[in-house]
Amino acid sequence: MTEQQPELDTELRLQKVLAKAGIGSRRRCEQLIEEGRVSVNGAVVEEQGMRIDPTTAVVHVDGKRIPTAPDNIVLVMNKPRGVITTMDDEQGRPCVGDMVADRPERLFYIGRLDADTEGLLLLTNDGELANRVGHPAHGVDKTYVATVDGTVTQQTLRLLKSGVELDDGQMRVDAVRIIQQAKDRAMVELVIHEGRNRIVRRLMDSVGHPVIDLVRTRIGPLYLGNLKPGQVIELTGSDLHSLYTAVGL
Repeated sequence: MTEQQPELDTELRLQKVLAKAGIGSRRRCEQLIEEGRVSVNGAVVEEQGMRIDPTTAVVHVDGKRIPTAPDNIVLVMNKPRGVITTMDDEQGRPCVGDMVADRPERLFYIGRLDADTEGLLLLTNDGELANRVGHPAHGVDKTYVATVDGTVTQQTLRLLKSGVELDDGQMRVDAVRIIQQAKDRAMVELVIHEGRNRIVRRLMDSVGHPVIDLVRTRIGPLYLGNLKPGQVIELTGSDLHSLYTAVGL
């Protein structure tokens, strides 16, 4: 008769979980609990010593979601032009997967960018996060800066905001503005929350202003900032918390 193995204890003290998530020292995390600023699964924690399973507990500090699952990661990339948004390309073309080939996690991207578009791209191994960021029902805004052909008028901006009929249905932008207008081209910023294929290019084509250059500069609370083309960083701290909070996790 074989000896029964003890059941593994997956629960850890809450202050330890918070400290490992980058909230602060254990003493600082204990202070946050004392001040009633921490909730677990929707209930405010009222005493020290609580133990939680970090892989399943939903933890908030000051109303912001704190991702506690130890193996979940989010990477932020500035995808360069000419790189295919796929984890592997059968034709051997440069792809996003090449840029994270040294990572041990099984990653997937959130929100495809076409080969000619540069900008902010997220990669993660958290399937629920990917679903919420990518699905239009959760209303996560994406901001693009497009350099387009021709002179863009206020009438064109109104048309984009009221709605344009495309071959896969009507589409309207949430916000749009002219950043710069030159003689034969303009730089336009557009905010949308849908992820249809080549949507910005098709929108601008439909109003007579073909896209010359396109960059995605923002996804929800995250900005491209000074991230250089080809650079990849791991999202941590308040930026990570803001992303999870923005999608209601």
